[in-house]
Amino acid sequence: MKIKYIFFIFLAAMAVASCSTPKDIVYFQDTDDGTLSQMARQEDIRLKPGDKIMILVNSKDMAFTNLFNLPYVQRQLGTTYNGNNQGVAGYTVDKQGDINFPVIGKIHVAGLTREEVAYKIQEELQTQNLANDAVVTVEFQNLSVSVTGEVAHPGKYTIDRDNVTILDALSMAGDLTINGQRDNIKVLRYIDGVQQTYVLDLTSAENTFGSPAYYLQQNDIVYVTPNDNKIRQSTINGNNIRSTSFWISIASLLTSVAILLKP
Repeated sequence: MKIKYIFFIFLAAMAVASCSTPKDIVYFQDTDDGTLSQMARQEDIRLKPGDKIMILVNSKDMAFTNLFNLPYVQRQLGTTYNGNNQGVAGYTVDKQGDINFPVIGKIHVAGLTREEVAYKIQEELQTQNLANDAVVTVEFQNLSVSVTGEVAHPGKYTIDRDNVTILDALSMAGDLTINGQRDNIKVLRYIDGVQQTYVLDLTSAENTFGSPAYYLQQNDIVYVTPNDNKIRQSTINGNNIRSTSFWISIASLLTSVAILLKP
């Protein structure tokens, strides 16, 4: 009978040491059917130096618009040829926040959204009587966010639109592993040369949807913090199921129980 008691206590200790509670895992625990959450204000991405954008100008005069839609030129083995099937080349925002646009010249685009850049170029074309019927489209080319830590597929992921959320980024990275802390997701963001850190709690819809970091910006770093179990497993003498200290603790517990049960 004593052996049975000891065996059951051993199983209980193993279960406590190895299991995570649903409270640590489940997202948005403060929501039910019909729950309303305050959403963060949507912020379209504003261009910064180093960003690359593609600008397409469409007009009835195709010969004229070809002046603005720079063809992608590919270089191979010292030979340059026009890659007409390779798309349109991009414009890189320089350190001063400008791009050098054909015919028009320097245009300051830093701090502007895609729509604002398109409107500014279209206005310039009309003001200079270059193309009154021009339609301008601006797309991102090299914008990205990095997702690291306890996710299935850490890496750098491309942003091809505005209003990409942290949930979008985590989905692209294959979601959190079982060892990721749902209530301790860090977003690192540089604002005017200063690093700002935001902490999100995915177990709370109110915290997640209301965070200024819910909508990501280019070059954001999303870091998923490992839980205590993962941290212990990463150390040689960590208190985990495979460590010496774990088994010493279990042996000590069983010895104490055996002494208590001894008549």
